[in-house]
Amino acid sequence: MSNKIQKTIERQQARIAAGEYYEAHQQLRVIASRYTKSSNWAAATDILYSGAQALLQAGQGGSGGDLCILLLDVYHKGEVKCDTESKGKLLGLLRAFPKGEPTRKKFVGELVGWSARTSEYPAGDPEIHHVAGSLYADDLDPYDAERHLILGTKDSPATLATLHYAWYTSDSPHTAPLYAARGIIPYLLAGNLRAANKFNLLFSSSLQKSPNSAALSIQEVSTASSDLRVYPSLPLLNFLGLLLLAVERGEASLFRQLKSHYAGHLKDVNWNEALDQIGEMYFNIKIPRQGNPMMDMIGSMFGGGLGGGGGSQGRKSGPPPVAGLD
Repeated sequence: MSNKIQKTIERQQARIAAGEYYEAHQQLRVIASRYTKSSNWAAATDILYSGAQALLQAGQGGSGGDLCILLLDVYHKGEVKCDTESKGKLLGLLRAFPKGEPTRKKFVGELVGWSARTSEYPAGDPEIHHVAGSLYADDLDPYDAERHLILGTKDSPATLATLHYAWYTSDSPHTAPLYAARGIIPYLLAGNLRAANKFNLLFSSSLQKSPNSAALSIQEVSTASSDLRVYPSLPLLNFLGLLLLAVERGEASLFRQLKSHYAGHLKDVNWNEALDQIGEMYFNIKIPRQGNPMMDMIGSMFGGGLGGGGGSQGRKSGPPPVAGLD
C-alpha cells in the first residue's frame, strides 16, 4: 500500500471516528471510483475494504454494506479470483455486519455469486455458505440458514442440526420427522451422504436427550453392520434413518420396499418428488424429468423456493415443509 493510499485511509477513518459517517462514505465512494476508472484495482480494493470495515465497526451497516458491494464490483472488474486472501477479507466484512442489517442479505447474494463465478464451486464457495448460514442461524432465521448450510462445509451439519432442533422444541413432539427431513433430504439431493448422516446423528442425539424423549419412546436396535434408533411413535423418523441406510448400501430393492412399507405415512408429507430424485440419483431408478436434481434444488433454494419468513418472529405453530420441496 502506497503512502498516498495509507494517508487517504487514515483521513477517512478519522472522519468515521468523529461520527462524520455520511461525509466519509461519500468520499470513499468518489476516491474508489477514481481508482477503478484508472484500473488501479489494488488501490480501489484497499480504499473500499478499509472504509467498509471502519463503517461496519461503527455500526453503520447501510453505508458499510454499500462499500462491501462496491468492493465486490471491483473484484469482478479486476477479475479477482476467490482465493484465501480475497475470500478472507470478504468474510471478515460479512462477520462485521450489525445484526439484522438489511444490506447484509444483498451482500451475501453478491458474495456467493462472485465465488460461483471465480472458484471451482458452481454453487458458490462452501466456506462462504457456512459463514453466511451460521450468521443466519445465530439470528434464528432457519430458512436463510439452511439454504446456505446445505451447501456449506463439514461443520455445517452440526450448525444446522442445532438450529432445527431448537426450532423443533417450540413445536409438538410428533413433528420431529419434519424438522429432521429439512436437513437429511436436502443433503441427499446435494449428493452429500456424509453430511446427511452427520445431521441425522446429531439431531437424533438431541432428541434422545430432550425432555420429550420419554414420550417418544426411543429404542436402540443394533445389527452386525449398523446401529439404529427406532421411534415407535414416529414412523417417518424411522423412514429417514432407513433411507440413509438404503442410500449407503445402494440397494434399489431396499429403497422400493422402504417406500412401499411407509406409503401410508408418506402420503401425509410432500416428499414424493424429492424421493423420486433420490431414487434416480442413488439407485438408478429413472423418472421422466429433465434437468439436474442438485442444481434444481439449489435453484429452488436461491430462487425463493423455501418461502418467506422463519425468523425469530416468524415461528409457526404448524410443522414446516421440507427445504426446497414446497
